[in-house]
Amino acid sequence: MTIKWVKVDPLVMNGEPFCYGSRLTVRQLLEMRQHGLAPREILTQQPELRWVGIAEAYRFAGENRARYADFFEDGRLAGPGYSPEEAATLPEHLRELRGIVV
Repeated sequence: MTIKWVKVDPLVMNGEPFCYGSRLTVRQLLEMRQHGLAPREILTQQPELRWVGIAEAYRFAGENRARYADFFEDGRLAGPGYSPEEAATLPEHLRELRGIVV
């Protein structure tokens, strides 16, 4: 079974895209990143999340830039992302998203 890490359901979270297995929206994760939290710090505060789930939320934001325009600076997501070493542990389709995930 493949997990869809970001889900959109009009009956959950008022239709706001959210992360699988949590009550956190993509917007909330982007706010955390914008306020200086790196993925490892987010995981410490929100242990129900998964490493790849955070990266998928960042990818979702990149694919929906108009919706999340306030979180981009110079074409990149604001705030700390994954370090190169951390990004190397992600699936290949997420490693290629320079400036979004990393």
